[in-house]
Amino acid sequence: MDRKKLTSERVARAQAIARSGGVDQALQSGVIASRVDISLSEAIILGLLIQEVRNYIGIFGHGTTDVGEILRIYSEAGLVKVFPVRHETEAVHAATALRWVTGEKSAVFTSIGPGALHALAGTLAPLSDGLGLWLLIGDETTEDEGPNMQQIPGSDQGQFQRLFGSMMGAYQLHTPGAVSEALRRGYNQVDHPYRAAPFCLCLPMNTQPCMLMNFNLNELPRQSPPRPGAAADGDAYAEAARAILAAERVVVKAGGGARGAGPELQEFLDLADAVAVTSPLVSGVIPFDHPRNMTVGGSKGSLSGNYAMEEADLLVAVGTRFVCQSDCSRTGYLKAKRVININADLSAAMHYGFSIPLLGDAALTLRQLNAVLREQGGSKENSAWYRACREKREAWDAFRQERYDRPTLFDPLWGREVLTQPAAIKTAADWCRKHDAVAFFDAGDVQANGFQIVEDDRLGRSFTETGASYMGFAVSSLLATAVTEKPFYGVAFTGDGSFTMNPQILIDGVAHGATGCILLFDNRRMAAISGLQAAQYGAVFATGDTVEVDYVAWAKAVKGVAAFHSGYSTESLLEALDAAREHKGLSLIHVPSYYGPDPLGGMGVFGRWNVGDWCSDTQALRHDIGI
Repeated sequence: MDRKKLTSERVARAQAIARSGGVDQALQSGVIASRVDISLSEAIILGLLIQEVRNYIGIFGHGTTDVGEILRIYSEAGLVKVFPVRHETEAVHAATALRWVTGEKSAVFTSIGPGALHALAGTLAPLSDGLGLWLLIGDETTEDEGPNMQQIPGSDQGQFQRLFGSMMGAYQLHTPGAVSEALRRGYNQVDHPYRAAPFCLCLPMNTQPCMLMNFNLNELPRQSPPRPGAAADGDAYAEAARAILAAERVVVKAGGGARGAGPELQEFLDLADAVAVTSPLVSGVIPFDHPRNMTVGGSKGSLSGNYAMEEADLLVAVGTRFVCQSDCSRTGYLKAKRVININADLSAAMHYGFSIPLLGDAALTLRQLNAVLREQGGSKENSAWYRACREKREAWDAFRQERYDRPTLFDPLWGREVLTQPAAIKTAADWCRKHDAVAFFDAGDVQANGFQIVEDDRLGRSFTETGASYMGFAVSSLLATAVTEKPFYGVAFTGDGSFTMNPQILIDGVAHGATGCILLFDNRRMAAISGLQAAQYGAVFATGDTVEVDYVAWAKAVKGVAAFHSGYSTESLLEALDAAREHKGLSLIHVPSYYGPDPLGGMGVFGRWNVGDWCSDTQALRHDIGI
């Protein structure tokens, strides 16, 4: 192989594509031939370029050196951007956040072995939340000359493909000629219209450089999967409308599949005399101050949201998977006798018994159902159900305000009064909304308090990764501010535990020019689990420590990061946020936080959960309800 000639051809091809504005434009103009001799690695990068994948985030290793060479050439031509980072899980989180906030697609690249497994763990978040991205992982060689370093030990072939395939779509490119089909399968998954997910290409180290002679570039897939239409009728809409108009207490549960159905949801609420309970995934799909919005419900739901769920006699489920916390482990709807389930996924649509399933796109299906309700004279203004729910919502707002009015409490750990999470999160969330900053919430107490506090008036204000509840997601998400072509300022609401799982954002954020702030709530414990232990068993065990960490000094140790102390009041926290915003880059604010038994220190719990010694009672209740 004449390596110099091969490199020259690759460079010329990449530059021609860049000048033409894309692969297809270069083919149509004849600047590049449709039949070319290219390596498997280059075919993959060309195929992903056609699918508008231009961002590559990850870590190169001995398992991906050939892919790395192609990315070097294509990045120098300006066709792709490559972001080397310090942890593969961070790479997946950043790619997930980028897709979620801006819609831009990415590929995460890793070597063989531990790096690939770090990425696999990170995919729990996009898998749970319905977000598509690509994984390019190094794999063992196919000629079996002996064990490869970092392969999964054992004599079976294709073990990485089987491992990754147990969680998502995965394809091992053992045969380079299968590249077009592999890319087609991935396209269908990454751009799935209602249940997008990561897709993994397992790339054996010896097939990456294999040449595909006279390869036809027109074979590379170009057609994205279409969105589903509205649910088919067959009298289902009329049946659903009759059930809605006959019910006295209608609740709507809006999940991730309702992201694009905000206007239709608001019209439906009035036509059906319904109230809404939202998932943290779609905070803002109905404005927080909408009179029929009872906010979040579930095991960590609000007083008003859980009241609406428990008292409703009819549930209209829109785009929800019924995760354990979202419906109190299937005990959230104590009095519901019927369910109208609008979902594009068959298994989710058939989750409950006594259902009228409407299988289709949420917005289009709601639009048709609204038309039927209008024809049948839907709408009850100022009904008893509406008034009862409004009273609970007003009680919830008063409950919240009581906590904001007492922003500090004495904490023996700190030896003084410090900010409570409710007061500090409220202050920072309002600041984010005022400054049009995107808020990311990490797992744990910060997350549970956060989604009960944010007052989003539209989608895209805050992002709460409740599907996998992955510690370190929020801080890693700030890297998306450097990758995106649609600039935004991000604020990561994180606990000390979540931050220390992914602190490399301090370095990677500076390296790539992230613009955002890490708001680090420090109570030296996993407070969500400490609270659960105390509630269940009356004792807290192995969920905290006494190690003092100077997070401001840690952040300042990375040149380019600005670091601040929040002080001990909401006023000083606002001053720190303003100072952080003035810094043109990444910043960190250390917030010493209260943990303890005082109820004003948290947002409370109003639901059930199938966990610990609550399981037997929760399961018995679920079977007693019987839907």
